[in-house]
Order: sequence, then structure tokens, then C-alpha cells
Amino acid sequence: MGNQPSQRPFSQRQLRVGELVKQNLGELFIRNEAKIPSMNSKLITVTEVRMTPDLKTARVYIIPLGGTDTKGTVKILTEYSHLVRKALSKRLDIKFLPKLIFVEDNSFEYAEKIEKIIKKIKENDKEKKRYN
Repeated sequence: MGNQPSQRPFSQRQLRVGELVKQNLGELFIRNEAKIPSMNSKLITVTEVRMTPDLKTARVYIIPLGGTDTKGTVKILTEYSHLVRKALSKRLDIKFLPKLIFVEDNSFEYAEKIEKIIKKIKENDKEKKRYN
């Protein structure tokens, strides 16, 4: 009868802290403050940050510019997450600096897939009307 943990809505506090982390990570990447070797962080877009209820872990959804090599970008960011956290700690003044878990954002691919399906359905409807 009660809500399952995976279906529980996010609290206002989680949303507020998530947005704060998202904005600061975005600025941090644009200014290349994390100093990640072998990567130009200016090409990374932070699409969403989801905080755990205790605010100690942040799932950071990212997509590189052009959507190419997302898995490689996530791997590098995960490897150098300590550098990102260090740079983030200089920007945020919160009780606990969250552990960052980088995740590839597939929402744009999913939206594109749905758009193609809708377009195909509309074309099929036009074909049916033409023959009726």
C-alpha cells in the first residue's frame, strides 16, 4: 500500500540541492575548473542531477556535445570524479558534499526514437487516407 522507494517523489530539498549542484557543475565544466586530463570539459552538458534522500549522493546525468562517445566520457568523469568534487567543494557551501555518480543521459535518444515513431504513424495515416 505504501510507496516503494523507487517511486517516491523527490522532496523540495532534494530538488533544490540537485539544481544547485547541476548549475555549479555546469559552470565548473564550462570554465574547465576540474582540470581533467585528456578531456575538454567545455563539451559536457549536465542535463539533470538527482539527489538521494540523505543528500550524500548525486546521480549526474551528462551528455557530451554532439552525443558522441557518451560511455567514454562517463568513464573518464567517473575516474576523475575526485577532481570534480574538489573543484565543486570550492563553489558550494553545504553540509555534506555529495559523492558524484556520473550517468549517461539517454533521454534525447529516447525522445528522438519516439519522434520517429510518431512521424512514421502520421505517414502511414496519410497513405491510408490517400487510398480510401
